[in-house]
Amino acid sequence: MQAVAAASVVSRKRLWTGRVLSGFVVLFLLMDGVMKLFKPAPVLKAQAELGWPDNITVATGIVLLICTILYAVPWTAILGAILLTGYLGGAVAVQWRVGNPLFAETLFPVYMGILLWAGVYLRDTRLCEVIPLRR
Repeated sequence: MQAVAAASVVSRKRLWTGRVLSGFVVLFLLMDGVMKLFKPAPVLKAQAELGWPDNITVATGIVLLICTILYAVPWTAILGAILLTGYLGGAVAVQWRVGNPLFAETLFPVYMGILLWAGVYLRDTRLCEVIPLRR
C-alpha cells in the first residue's frame, strides 16, 4: 500500500510547473468566459465574424466557465480537461470554417489544449500512469 502512495508523489518543481501552466490556461479561459457574459462590442464583433448569433454568446460563456472551473478544481481537473478539449476542438473547427490564418488563429485553441493537458499531466501522477510517456 505504501509503495502505491510513494509512487504517486510529484516533485515540487514538476507540481509548480504544472500549476503555472494550468493557472495560465485558467486565467485566459476565465477571462474569455466572463467577456462572453458581459458581451462587449469586440466580443460581439468577433462572434459575428465567426458566424455565431449574439443570442448564444452568454450560453457559450457559461459552458466555458463551468468547464474551466471543473479544470481548476484538483478533484475534477481531468474531467474539466476532457470537456475543455471538446470546447477547444469546436473552436478549431469554427476558425477553420471561416478560413482564418492557420498558425495564428486556427491552431491557437490547439496551443491552449497542449498547455491545458501539460499542466494537468504535470500535476497529477494518475494521469501519468494512464498516459505514460516513454523516455
